[in-house]
Amino acid sequence: MNAGGRPVGEEATVRVEVDRDACCGSGNCVLAAPEVFAQDDSDGLVLLRAAAPPAGSGERVRRAADLCPAGAIRVV
Repeated sequence: MNAGGRPVGEEATVRVEVDRDACCGSGNCVLAAPEVFAQDDSDGLVLLRAAAPPAGSGERVRRAADLCPAGAIRVV
């Protein structure tokens, strides 16, 4: 088990939700997981590229959620 209580080498299916109304446009999510998040060119707010991220990106997605100063990312 890793520190998060998940078995090492196994990743449960991750689903991501974003709240654009809460987003402050810091861009931390894009830096942490660019395959999952982008920023809207018009307002700088989060865009979700993949609600079901690719295999192997779960830890980066969780880090993006942890780094979000507005709490606009939810990992389920």
